[in-house]
Amino acid sequence: MNVPHTKKIMAPNLNCSMIKILVLLVNIVILPSANASKEDIDQQITIMSQSQSVDLKNKVASYLNNVNIQQGSITIKANLVQVFSQNDKKTGKEEDTYFAKGQPAIFQQQLEDGSLITLQADEITYKPDSFSITVSGNALVKQAGSEVSGNKITYNILSEKLEAQSNDNQPVTTILQPSAIKRQKENYQKSKKDEAQGKKTGDLGDD
Repeated sequence: MNVPHTKKIMAPNLNCSMIKILVLLVNIVILPSANASKEDIDQQITIMSQSQSVDLKNKVASYLNNVNIQQGSITIKANLVQVFSQNDKKTGKEEDTYFAKGQPAIFQQQLEDGSLITLQADEITYKPDSFSITVSGNALVKQAGSEVSGNKITYNILSEKLEAQSNDNQPVTTILQPSAIKRQKENYQKSKKDEAQGKKTGDLGDD
């Protein structure tokens, strides 16, 4: 039986220290012009799972088997999710960290042009309050037919910046599909142009 859990959150925080052997910064190089839906971060978070338990003393909630997290167009699928609540030392505000494990655990978000960005790995850390996603262990991001893989990948929902890292002399691998990127970019620019023209026509009609 699916057990729903709904929580209204305006946004998580977490520092992951790791030796950076190779770093690749991508300002969503996969599709520079596509903007993630900013409305997602203001939506409530709903968690569905086969079972759940809560440690009220330590402020830890655990969700097990077929876990599905939904926040606007954001989706996280995993075998296990634990939610840790703690007060930020600077602001005093309670913030949540979502830690997910799967084979793989998957994060998806719909971009403004309707396409999906997908991050997958053995582990996912989602911090709504800092707008950050960190995937580690066989990490892979896919968008518009292109891929970036490494040991650890971080993604910021607001800035749309991606950082990939690898350890032990293993390379970060990027596979680009220029034709898919170009086609999607053209479609996006066309939709923006049509939207601007429609707005202009509407303004004239108001006179």
